[in-house]
Amino acid sequence: MLEDHEVERVLVVTAHPDDVDFGVAGSVARWTAAGAHVTYCILTDGDAGGFDPDVPRGDIAGIRRGEQTNAATQVGVEDLHFLGYPDGRLEVSLDLRRDISRIIREVRPRRVVTQSPLRTMDSVYRNHPDHLACGEATCCAVYPDSRNPFTFTELLAEGLEPWTVEELWVMGAVPGAEEAFVDITATFDRKIKALLCHVSQMTDPDGIEDRLREWNGANAEAGGLPAGTLAERYVVMPTV
Repeated sequence: MLEDHEVERVLVVTAHPDDVDFGVAGSVARWTAAGAHVTYCILTDGDAGGFDPDVPRGDIAGIRRGEQTNAATQVGVEDLHFLGYPDGRLEVSLDLRRDISRIIREVRPRRVVTQSPLRTMDSVYRNHPDHLACGEATCCAVYPDSRNPFTFTELLAEGLEPWTVEELWVMGAVPGAEEAFVDITATFDRKIKALLCHVSQMTDPDGIEDRLREWNGANAEAGGLPAGTLAERYVVMPTV
C-alpha cells in the first residue's frame, strides 16, 4: 500500500453528488492537507434526488452540482468533473467505462477511490443500483481500460496516453480483503461541513453529525483504532 505522502494525485469516482462526502470527505481533507491534488468525478447530477416537491425537477441538477462544488471546497477540492449521466439509470456501459477512462488519463492519479460494485445483504441502502454500476464501471476503467492503448483508441486521438493506476480503494468492507482505516478524527468537522452543503438532500440536518459519528466510530473500532477515534473504511486493491 502506498504511503499518503507518496500519492500526489487522487481521483474519487462516485455516482451522485453527496456520495463522496458521506464516504470519503474526511480522508480527502487529510489528503489535501498533506499536499495531494484530489479530483472528483461525479457520474450523475443527482437529478432524481431531493425531497421538496415545490422545487422544479428541471432545477435539481444545477442545484446539486452547485452543492457538490461548495462541499468540495470544504475539504480542499477544486477540480470536479460532472459526467451528466441520468440519475437512477446508470448502467455499466462501454460509454461509461470510456468516459471514466478519459478522466483517469487526464488526471493520471496514483490512487482511485470509488464505491463498491458488490451487492450486500446487510443493508438495502448500500445497494443503490447507481452505486453498484459506478463501482463496477470504475473497476473496469482502472483495469484494463485506462492502461490499455488498444482499448478506446479514440482517447489516443484526443491526445490521452494510457495511464496505469497503482491502487484502487473501494469504500466499505469486503470480508477477507486488505483494508485501510483512515483516521478522520481531526477532519471530521470538515466532513460534516461538506455534507451540510447538500441542503436539497438533508431532511434531518441536525441529526447528521450524530449519525456520522456512530458510523465512523464503528469503522474505527473495526480497525482497532483507539477509543474515541473516527475513521473511514476501505478495501485496497493493488493493481500493479
